Amino acid sequence: QLQLVESGGGLVQPGGSLRLSCAASGFTLDYYAIGWFRQAPGKEREGVSCISSGGSSTNYADSVKGRFTISRDNARGTVYLQMNSLKPEDTAVYYCAANLGVQAMCVPREYDYWGQGTQVTVSS
Repeated sequence: QLQLVESGGGLVQPGGSLRLSCAASGFTLDYYAIGWFRQAPGKEREGVSCISSGGSSTNYADSVKGRFTISRDNARGTVYLQMNSLKPEDTAVYYCAANLGVQAMCVPREYDYWGQGTQVTVSS
């Protein structure tokens, strides 16, 4: 059974850092593009950062460029999102999702498999 499990969320002060992990089980991560998405209360789910199946191609939402870094370790079946210089507006539930393909647009409709999400709260 294909499963994605996010971890690493929590409460952090503005300017702080968190690293989110997305662990895959039940399938071979190598064949999937992976995206990180987030959804704040009352807002639509939005793409944060996405990475191709081999890791050679990445993209970021303008709001997180220069602060967030996506990476993957296919041998470990895990994708990471390093989040630095966090701001209150980064507060949301963060989801990882998988698309069976080399690369996909970083929009929710392109992704078929989703984790349960992890809460990130940035507040003093």
